[in-house]
Amino acid sequence: MGWFTKLLKGSNRKSSGGRYHGKYEDDRISDNLDCSADDLTDIEKEEIGRAIALSLSEADKKGKKVIEDDSESEDDELCPLSDEEAESVGEVQQDEDDHHATIQQDEDKHLDEVQLEEDEQLARAIQESLSISSPPRSETDSLFQPLAHLFPPVYRICAGCNAEISHGRFLSCMGGYWHPECFCCHACKLPITDYEFSMSGNRRYHKSCYKELRHPRCDVCKNFIPPNSAGLIEYRAHPFWLQKYCPSHERDGTPRCCSCQRLESVDTKYLLLDDGRKLCLECLDLAIMDTHECQPLYVEIQEFYEGLHMKMEQQVLMLLVERQALNEAMEGEKNGHHHLPETRGLCLSEEQNVPTILRRPRIGAGYQLIDMITEPFRLVRRCEVTAILVLYGLPRLLTGSILAHEMMHAWLRLKGYGNLRPEVEEGICQVLAHMWLESEIIPGTGDEGASSSSSSSSSSPSSSSSSKKGKRSDFEKKLGKYFKHQIESDSSAAYGDGFREGNQAVAKYGLRRTLDHIRLTGSFPY
Repeated sequence: MGWFTKLLKGSNRKSSGGRYHGKYEDDRISDNLDCSADDLTDIEKEEIGRAIALSLSEADKKGKKVIEDDSESEDDELCPLSDEEAESVGEVQQDEDDHHATIQQDEDKHLDEVQLEEDEQLARAIQESLSISSPPRSETDSLFQPLAHLFPPVYRICAGCNAEISHGRFLSCMGGYWHPECFCCHACKLPITDYEFSMSGNRRYHKSCYKELRHPRCDVCKNFIPPNSAGLIEYRAHPFWLQKYCPSHERDGTPRCCSCQRLESVDTKYLLLDDGRKLCLECLDLAIMDTHECQPLYVEIQEFYEGLHMKMEQQVLMLLVERQALNEAMEGEKNGHHHLPETRGLCLSEEQNVPTILRRPRIGAGYQLIDMITEPFRLVRRCEVTAILVLYGLPRLLTGSILAHEMMHAWLRLKGYGNLRPEVEEGICQVLAHMWLESEIIPGTGDEGASSSSSSSSSSPSSSSSSKKGKRSDFEKKLGKYFKHQIESDSSAAYGDGFREGNQAVAKYGLRRTLDHIRLTGSFPY
């Protein structure tokens, strides 16, 4: 047993050294644990030989002692001793027995200590083999290799670079494994080292990058739109321009452009008109500012009506006025229907004094109009219509649609249509304003509308306004579409529902037959 103990002790010592200092080639575990005598070194062979010889010598001593004891007993039987000899032999025998007993006790104690040490080493070796993965077999390993790892090897492939993750730190998320440097933000391309990150589809982002990319910003104050009391992102959006803004800007007095209705942002400046309205710079470039400047547009609207075989029999005066003058004239008008809260045009039938704008004002300090010259104008009643008033400072297309609307009021009164319900009169006037906008935005629409609405078989004259339009900017085209959108989406009963009912009748029966039906019945045909 002693030689086996020495072998086991030597195996434990060399195996431990191989476990902690061995060279790892990869993560695989060697399963080849069988060794032959040919693989032993000379030193190990010599050690085994000495262990075997020592074991044999101990066995010979034990056998020899037994044989000697037997031979002595036989001599005792053959040669009886005297009393003195017997007493002397007894004392020697007692001394030998005591000496052998002491030696035996020492040997037993030593063997017990050796066995205890070997048991402890064996227990440590087994414990280490269970808790520490063994290195692969190399040429410098000892005779007995450590026990194989109890778990199978794990191969991890990085989902970013598709390379094997052999050692070191790695991430486990999104159903895969990643090198830390491969787990990057889709926006800034830098590694994501934060504990939390954001996802959009299968794309990952830093939370700050995702907020910058996806969180809506207010187009007015340019800040991130804050969440409401329920933790949700709530904002307002213009139905046509898609301008996003915080709900608080509807209550904090943020100015709107009186033309396009967009809110003034912190990085833009609106022009302040004399009557308190504000105008964005894009609409200002297209605005008509005085009565003289508006006259060519008024002529174009008259020609548009002539193209529809609806020529005005009397010349009606047209004036551009401020908002205060328009509101005062509206209070003095007995007849008519007005689109509150903002009135931008009026067809007058009463005699009044109205101040009109004679000269275009200029822009002064602080984006404010200065040097506006007005002059009172006395309106005298010569027919059912005394004048058409239009609010100044609006873009050409909006001013033209207001003129087309008010001219239809004048045409109805001059043709003796009498008092019509608001839904019918305002509705058919909105239809004419919508038709004029279409003729300005879409080439050829005015001619088609004239020919389809005419009851005469002769071809209608072309609208001369097409030669005066010139090249429009992209913003002016979009602005014209917005004014059309305003008419189409109006929610009021007279202007909104009346337009949709009248437009449907004109599309089905034509403008001339619709007007004849209104004259006879005071309502739209179905």
